[in-house]
Amino acid sequence: MIEILRPECPHPVALQNGNYKHHLNKEALKKANFDKCMYCESKISQIDFAHIEHFKPKAENKFPELEFIWDNLGYACPKCNNAKSDKFHNDTKYIDPYSENPNEYFFAAGALLLIKNGSERSEISIRDIELNRPELLEKRLEKITEIQKSINACYRTSNEALKAAALNELKLESSSEKEYSFFVSALLKAHAA
Repeated sequence: MIEILRPECPHPVALQNGNYKHHLNKEALKKANFDKCMYCESKISQIDFAHIEHFKPKAENKFPELEFIWDNLGYACPKCNNAKSDKFHNDTKYIDPYSENPNEYFFAAGALLLIKNGSERSEISIRDIELNRPELLEKRLEKITEIQKSINACYRTSNEALKAAALNELKLESSSEKEYSFFVSALLKAHAA
């Protein structure tokens, strides 16, 4: 999970008219998220339709008054959205990547997303949204294994200019628009130490 800059709502009239799925609003969230799920960082459009997710559930017994509030909407994959469903704990809210920096709550250990400093909110976010589900761990592991192989190749060359250029290219894989950038960043930091 990475920090996401929430854009201004491009079509507030749609929200006022009871349409939180309007294509302009969805496209704005898609662009802000780099077409990645706000929770698991999986690219969405290449495999499925993205969901406009309600951070606080819109269910009648939860937060129906927030159904059409821009600051309560996010861009999520169907797996995370369905896992979260209508769960929400007022006393231990999920980590919101639009208003908080997930680096303060999580760290990556290989393909695993782990809690930082005993954070209950992190633990509940991981558990309820299933942020360490087996198929997600497999995809993350594929990505970091690919990056690790590239790092190894960089350090095997004796040409310092070639090594520096290759490492700079690898750093691009940790940029926000890349899938699983949280995990790639952690891997690159481990090698920089």
